[in-house]
Parts: sequence; structure tokens; C-alpha cells
Amino acid sequence: MQKERKEINIQIGKAIKEVREDAKLTQAKFAEMVQLGTKNISAIECGNVGISLETLKRICNVLSIPSDRILFGQRPENDISFLVERMEHLTPKQLDITVDIINKLLEAFALSENSN
Repeated sequence: MQKERKEINIQIGKAIKEVREDAKLTQAKFAEMVQLGTKNISAIECGNVGISLETLKRICNVLSIPSDRILFGQRPENDISFLVERMEHLTPKQLDITVDIINKLLEAFALSENSN
């Protein structure tokens, strides 16, 4: 007899899959980052199993997103909004590193445009 999937597990699994895909992560890489097996991630995303609060917290920390994104399906308007949402949840040190990387990337883009 197959166990009936709970609607809440299906909704949360779908939201986790969307966030993972928005972050351009494979199930394997995401599983490694949140310290779960790939089969566990697949089962969660399909809604076959639920997740603990501890796992939800790890997922949100790894992806730098608020839990509302998963629990209530609140999506940012576009890709830029998604990046801003993620950066809002970084520690000050992580944000400094991110800003430094973005600045260097923009400098490299400007240099490559000048050389063309």
C-alpha cells in the first residue's frame, strides 16, 4: 500500500525545488550543501516526505533566503529581486565579500568592453 502524500509536503517540496533551481543548483550539489542524500532531496521535492525545522533552517541558511519563501511560496519579482533577497540574509562579512566580488566582476566587464 502506497502512503498518501500530504498536501503541505507537496507544497513545501515544490517550493524547495523552485528555490534550488533558481539558485542553479543540481539536486546532488544541493544535497551536499544541506547535508542530505540526493535521494532525500528528491523525496522532499516530490512531496513524498516532510522536512524537519532543522532541515528547513539549514536550507534557508545555505541559500540565504527567508523561510517564508519556502513556507508560503513568496517569490521575488525577478532574478535581480531573488539575488537581492538572498544578499539581504548574508552576514556582514559575507556581504562585504559579495560586494567585493561584484565590484571586481564589473571592473573586468568594463575592461573587456574597452579592449573590444
